Amino acid sequence: MTNSKHDKPLDGWRILVPRGGPWGDGVAASLRAQGAVPVVAPLINFAPTTDQAALDAALAKLAAGEYDWLTITSATTVDVLYAHRAVVPSTTKIAAVGETTAAALQAVGYEVALVPAQDNSAEGMAHQLIALEPEPRRILTLRSEIAKPVLTKSLLKAGHHVDSVVAYRTVGVPVTERILRDVQNGRINAILITSGSVAEQVREQFPDIPEETLLAAIGPRTARDARKAGLPISVVADRQTVDALIDAVSHFTLPHAADEFAP
Repeated sequence: MTNSKHDKPLDGWRILVPRGGPWGDGVAASLRAQGAVPVVAPLINFAPTTDQAALDAALAKLAAGEYDWLTITSATTVDVLYAHRAVVPSTTKIAAVGETTAAALQAVGYEVALVPAQDNSAEGMAHQLIALEPEPRRILTLRSEIAKPVLTKSLLKAGHHVDSVVAYRTVGVPVTERILRDVQNGRINAILITSGSVAEQVREQFPDIPEETLLAAIGPRTARDARKAGLPISVVADRQTVDALIDAVSHFTLPHAADEFAP
């Protein structure tokens, strides 16, 4: 038993995973491998876009090979692609805004050609694409209803042909009474904050988070958004990956002996 703590640094931890789907399953598996008990509680989901016809038309053009690039700025967009069984031909390259989004794409079988090296933002992605493609290209940008069209504007300014289409609306998903209780009484030891939208839901749905509960943000950008939403972030992953996030949490000792026999 002596070195088990070393092998399973998160032994005894109960950690809330704020997204479901293939991504949530992957994170849960990584947490289990480190000894933690993952509690998968999707706090956000996507609702259909208000302009389904535009999305259908764009996905049909995509399948027909009319785009050189497809840009994906969130893991939720991947859920939409997957739900529509979208076909991305091999002639179309996919750019993902960060490692989380790239991992979500790979989890459902899409190949990723580009992830910004430094700046995991729409601006960072635009910058790298423009540097990579001096000639005008046909680009499809899929975004959420609330996203500012930063990427589209930059690409258009650089002379590319861009179709910017709203792929989804983000909606909050209320957690069960049980999870609400477990968060409030400190039975959940850590909450993973993986996006600004997740941060807003955590703030809204859990008004009384105990001080010992670790709030872990997946990178500086998300940490900024979370603090703006009023969350006291305790740890920030140095890279925008799930592995970095889990690793950051594993450096902490379990906040307190949570009562395992609580109802």
